[in-house]
Amino acid sequence: MTAASPSANGPTTGTGYRPVLRSKESDDSLSSKSQLADAEEPALYVRRDTHFRNATYILTFITIVLLSTTIYGWLPYAYVGGGLKRAGHGCDCSGPKPPQYFQTSPELWPGPTATGRAAFMAQTRVFEPTATFVPNEPLQTSIPIEGMQQGNESIFQMMGFLSPYSPSPGFGVNEYPIPEGADIVQVQMLSRHGARYPTSGSNVAGLGQKLGPLGDSFKPQGDLAFLKDWKYQLGAEILVPKGRQELYDSGVLHSYMYGKLYNPNSKLIVRTTTQDRMLKSAENWVSGFFGLEWTKNATIEVIIEDGGFNNSLAGSLNCPNASPKSTGGEAQKTWVDIYLKDAVERFNSMTSGFEWTTDDVYAAQNMCPYETVAYGYSRFCELFTYREWQDFGYSIDLAFSGSSAFHSPTGRAVGLGYQQEVMARLQNHTLGYSGSQINTTLDGMPETFPLNQSLYFDFSHDTNIASVLTAFGLVQFKEDLPADKNPLDHAYKIAHITPFGARLDIEVIRTPKPVSPNRDGYLRGGETKYVHFVLNQRTLPLGKSFPECGPDRRDGWCEFDTFVKVQEGMREKAQYEHACFGDYEAKPYGEVTDGAPV
Repeated sequence: MTAASPSANGPTTGTGYRPVLRSKESDDSLSSKSQLADAEEPALYVRRDTHFRNATYILTFITIVLLSTTIYGWLPYAYVGGGLKRAGHGCDCSGPKPPQYFQTSPELWPGPTATGRAAFMAQTRVFEPTATFVPNEPLQTSIPIEGMQQGNESIFQMMGFLSPYSPSPGFGVNEYPIPEGADIVQVQMLSRHGARYPTSGSNVAGLGQKLGPLGDSFKPQGDLAFLKDWKYQLGAEILVPKGRQELYDSGVLHSYMYGKLYNPNSKLIVRTTTQDRMLKSAENWVSGFFGLEWTKNATIEVIIEDGGFNNSLAGSLNCPNASPKSTGGEAQKTWVDIYLKDAVERFNSMTSGFEWTTDDVYAAQNMCPYETVAYGYSRFCELFTYREWQDFGYSIDLAFSGSSAFHSPTGRAVGLGYQQEVMARLQNHTLGYSGSQINTTLDGMPETFPLNQSLYFDFSHDTNIASVLTAFGLVQFKEDLPADKNPLDHAYKIAHITPFGARLDIEVIRTPKPVSPNRDGYLRGGETKYVHFVLNQRTLPLGKSFPECGPDRRDGWCEFDTFVKVQEGMREKAQYEHACFGDYEAKPYGEVTDGAPV
């Protein structure tokens, strides 16, 4: 029978399948169905393989769905370094990766990134119900401190480098507005990172390790009773929520202060280091300045922060003598042993099963600022008197002065690289060999060290900023700080200089005529430029450090050319090669007074 031949059961189509009558009597014999098919007009036919085709369609659909789901789930794993890798071909389909110094994700050399217990301040905070309630914002810093009088400075402005950010109370001069007709034409900002967890190996972690294993024999009483159930649960090194806020708020503030200087048709180079808290600080800051789409406005340059790498934002890492020649630890220990003597006796009187040492009590005092920025509140703060908090701040002033400032033989050298970068920008030239720890590769290229920006934003550490101020020669902070007593009224207070989120803004101001030192108008003459240092929102009077700038100048400014001329001698004063790499004897605290080897 051919494809076109008729069949006994009905016609056959040219495609080789037989039509079959659909009958209501499904139980009848095939011959009965044939007879009905012959008798009924018109006949209803369906193809013999209809069910097979329907099944095929369903299976195909299911296969497509399963395959699509598999591909969709696999796609995230195909992205390597920001580009889609084709399996077996190693193709980065997004194009070339950015240079290492522009890479922000994944992070390189991020340092420790351990997080800690989440805050639960709504449940853990404690305040005196009979006292006036002060809402937290978000930290609870209004707490009862023995010896604190109305109008006294908050203890959280006495915690040195552990102080949450607040504007400085001032450095000895009044603030003045920009004169009419004058313009700010450039700003260079150097910012510290925000509030963080303790660094690795900190004394607070050590105290936690000592108290943690104590069993039933440990019986703290009175104000220390909470230690029976207390556990050390802080993370390490990364920003806490307050730290993110400090940098974001700083970015917002700088946007209000200097936003008009940004050219919307440009993309700024913003510099930071590879440490996690440094990168996150820069990202939070630019989010505050530009908004969450900041990548359209800025590129973050990430400079390696590790031993042996040149990096002006972490200058001590390529200055081997910075730590062993330091005298800050010596001075700090001398003072801590003196001012905590009563506190050690007090702690031991409330404890059985554990003998408190001076180092233990000092670690407990450090716990207050660390837990406050991490959890919003800490019961350790109330364990110390107001005078003990004043002395705590002074212990940190001594440590910084002897490690990063004028009482350190490497104080100038560690900050020299950044001082040279600032001067290069002011004078519009790149840097090759500098005789310091700058990264000459990056500073020698306009792509990574541009000179055409009116805004420059850099991020660094507290000790590095302290050394930068020393490298600039700001001798107003060069004062005798005895290790055996607290003078109280002194200029070098780290809580006012490098708290969390500290920022140094260096403004260049152009005026149509010279500005009177008394700020009573313009003087005769032509266009003049000035340099204005603003540390934590207050003027640093340059005339106090450089008589050439005018010690009686009320606004603290310095004429641009005069400032440049003064700074030319700072490299020689730093003695970088000898200070950082020389073989010289470490001197006792107090013998080094100019930030360089004696």
